[in-house]
Amino acid sequence: MGRTRGGRSIPATNQVPSRVVGSQGRLWASVLFDFGGTLDADGIPWKERFFRLYQGEGLALSSQRFARAFYAADDALVGTIPATLPFRETVAILVGRVTHALGVGDPRLVGRIATRFVDEARDRLSANVPLLDHLSRRYRLGIVSNFYGNLGAVCHEVGLSPFLTAVVDSARVGCTKPDPRIFRLALATLRTGPARAVFVGDSLQRDMAGARDVGMAHIWLAPGPSRGEGPCCPGDPVVATFEGLRELLL
Repeated sequence: MGRTRGGRSIPATNQVPSRVVGSQGRLWASVLFDFGGTLDADGIPWKERFFRLYQGEGLALSSQRFARAFYAADDALVGTIPATLPFRETVAILVGRVTHALGVGDPRLVGRIATRFVDEARDRLSANVPLLDHLSRRYRLGIVSNFYGNLGAVCHEVGLSPFLTAVVDSARVGCTKPDPRIFRLALATLRTGPARAVFVGDSLQRDMAGARDVGMAHIWLAPGPSRGEGPCCPGDPVVATFEGLRELLL
């Protein structure tokens, strides 16, 4: 999702034991999440997931060429779609624009990629619902996402809304992560100060640095082998899967 939404996920290094968060967790009142790459995948951004699907269709694409096409299509979609547009249709429009930007004229390919992406995302979202249910009994939960303007409808459609007190969509509020304003809007909705909240996300630049800059604790969702980069702050908790939050927060 955009230059502000679909960036690279940097895998975990220096994993922090759960006890580091355990004592703090009792002090937190709210947990905020990123959406794309966090709730709908175990730390893998949209751009990387789409690239894999296009490669699976046999297209010979460099990562640089794909990134240019993806970002152009993604940025152009922000704020241009109805607030009620469903998830599948949102993804289909994005895939259609990416495919067009790549110069590929196969509408069946668009349908296949969009269907696979949505099915995988919905499977992961459904798998995360039990943990969100448990968390919602202890914390006020919210989402802060650089999205297209229809995040509220998407959350309702995929079954997340019953657990959420705040849904902040960048296209609706006029600022994007890591701008501190978008985090403060979510905290105000949750009626929680930054010292009483923790942010969970997959992006160092948007999620971790943004939360840090407003004084929030942050947990990095970062799967895969080390690429030589660690968390944004010394001692930050790191989890390789969304399910890893259970041990840290419950």
